[in-house]
Amino acid sequence: MNATPASAGDLIVIGKIVSVHGVRGEVKVYSFTDPIDNLLHYKHWTLRHEGDVKQAVLISGRSQNKVLVAKLKGLDDREEARLLAGYEICVERSLLPALAEDDYYWYQLQGLKVINTPGELLGTIDHLLETGANDVMVIKPCAGSLDDRERLLPYTDDCVLNIDLAAGEMRVEWDADF
Repeated sequence: MNATPASAGDLIVIGKIVSVHGVRGEVKVYSFTDPIDNLLHYKHWTLRHEGDVKQAVLISGRSQNKVLVAKLKGLDDREEARLLAGYEICVERSLLPALAEDDYYWYQLQGLKVINTPGELLGTIDHLLETGANDVMVIKPCAGSLDDRERLLPYTDDCVLNIDLAAGEMRVEWDADF
């Protein structure tokens, strides 16, 4: 591992190291990709935690229940691996595959202004949550928003009417009283 990071603006978080696995320096990884083992397609990782940035190379990995177990180059000691718990796994944005039209990565939705059909600004998308039924957008109030309420909106075709990345807006079918 070395400490030469890519530009922070070009990095996308695709997972997180959560703990160690075994005694040979393997780490348990929670993947944010779908399916989870897609994370293993990326061999060069930038690890980030509280201002500390490291480069790592994935040697091997496997799925184990709902997490991945990964072996990183030069990491052969359990105690050394334990120090990586909490690190985000990032890759360069340019490495992500192109999506079909009307498909979006979560990072593209974060920060969009959310406007309902009457034209009321509900806030901006802070982050998304994965649930069993559908993903959920966490909408936080912003300057000019209707009120100071945080809202949880489903990321479904019934709710999301239009996404305009260039304008930084998402139009939704959502009553402001909900």
